[in-house]
Amino acid sequence: MKKIIFTLLVLTLGFSIAQASAFTKDIKHRGTQVQITSEKPLTTGSNTFILHITKDSKALNETNVRVKAFMPAMPGMPAMSSKANAQYLGDGDYKITLNISMNGTWQLHIFMTPKDGKKSRIKTSLNF
Repeated sequence: MKKIIFTLLVLTLGFSIAQASAFTKDIKHRGTQVQITSEKPLTTGSNTFILHITKDSKALNETNVRVKAFMPAMPGMPAMSSKANAQYLGDGDYKITLNISMNGTWQLHIFMTPKDGKKSRIKTSLNF
């Protein structure tokens, strides 16, 4: 009986670990591509993302990148949001930490303002 329980416990743990994979999402809009990655699965609370941004297949460097994650108000629940400025890491990579306060579908707006160029925004959503 102990062997059966141990086997079931190991299988359950293995399945849980397999489901806990890293997060990745690709977004394309008018020549701009953003790859959003996280080393950990999305969770409530603090989430750190790496944004790899390219424009016309070239890394978008030294750009002011701001991100806003929000969930609109719903009956019985107020609107929630988290905003942050990204830290430039080099070669088109930016690091951002957002506080996602609950499970559900969150709207994500990425604002990019290059030193010389037009300000742009890419929209997507996160669902967990």
